[in-house]
Amino acid sequence: MTRFTKNSADFIIPDWPAPANIKALVTSRQGGGSQPPFDTMNLGDHVGDSIQAVEANRKQLLNAMSGCDQIRWLQQTHGTVCVDVAKVTDNHQADASFSDTVGLACAIMTADCLPVLFCNKNGSKVAAAHAGWKGLANGVLLNTLAQFENPENVLIWLGPAISKANFEVGPEVRAAFSWAADDCFTAGQGDRLYADLYQLARQQLQQAGVPQDQIYGGDLCTFADAKRFYSYRRDTKTGRMATCIWIERD
Repeated sequence: MTRFTKNSADFIIPDWPAPANIKALVTSRQGGGSQPPFDTMNLGDHVGDSIQAVEANRKQLLNAMSGCDQIRWLQQTHGTVCVDVAKVTDNHQADASFSDTVGLACAIMTADCLPVLFCNKNGSKVAAAHAGWKGLANGVLLNTLAQFENPENVLIWLGPAISKANFEVGPEVRAAFSWAADDCFTAGQGDRLYADLYQLARQQLQQAGVPQDQIYGGDLCTFADAKRFYSYRRDTKTGRMATCIWIERD
């Protein structure tokens, strides 16, 4: 993972061997214009923040994205739909998107759920998916991966999400992942468990044909780092980070 700042905003750059024309970043909560409890770089227009502040933050983000003309924003529903960003307008209901259009970015918003980036090795297609436990269990990552011809040629990056140590869940979550290995869950008090979204995503993607050594990331916790990340479970009323990927315009 690397970082860069622009106009006081702090961005995370994925550490993965994507082709040179593929660009991606994750925003932090630093450097925008939103007021508490959304301070300061909130990109979500559905959380109660000032719409003017969100629009200004989104404009600031776009200005920081080299070779990107437009960001396609989705209305996320914890579902499994993956859309072509060139064929929908902003606020289309979906939890994943893909793009083979130069300069048109896929974007998903999170504040504990797992953001997952995809690209093929020749740099002709990218995708981004929003994977909470329900979306992950129901196949949002599989639907996104299906947009690529060959999973063996796909690179994956797992962005900032709530870590296993902080993600306490009920037995219904374990039941939703009947296929998962036991190391994806740790027993808590009573019937409670701690779920590892990162490991669940890795296992599912590997079972679908993505080689283990082509899955990167998975080492940042939104809950534990209050200075850098929004966390819904930690704060409830809070903002959203954006995870974006695009094919760079020359």
